[in-house]
Amino acid sequence: MKTLKRNYSHVNEKLAKAGLRPTRQRILLGDLMFGRGHRHVSAEALHRESKEAGIPASLATIYNTLHQFRTHGLLKEIVVEGSRTYFDTNTETHHHMYCEDTGMLTDIPEDAVTISNLPSLPAGLILSHVDVILRVRTNS
Repeated sequence: MKTLKRNYSHVNEKLAKAGLRPTRQRILLGDLMFGRGHRHVSAEALHRESKEAGIPASLATIYNTLHQFRTHGLLKEIVVEGSRTYFDTNTETHHHMYCEDTGMLTDIPEDAVTISNLPSLPAGLILSHVDVILRVRTNS
């Protein structure tokens, strides 16, 4: 397994603020997720990256860690189609554009989308947020 000789303070700080214990696995996977700026990554892609980095983690461990990060507010989960899910390191309010041809997911600033004419909500419910995903493909 990869040694902890690098400086992982950025990951340790994130984990501590989120109330997660800084296990070796969380630190190493967190470094892959958060060490490259904002990004969108699938569990399968992170699994490949972890193998390339010499971090032995099963796909189940990757999923569990990503879901723990999401549950503790470190990631957003973006479901684009059925079982195609991305995890987003940008937890600020924003929208997305999904390219069906490439599978690429990109951020759209919140103020670039205007949302109007929302339906009335049932009694006892309040609007938490609205997620917009623009689905695009090449014109062919």
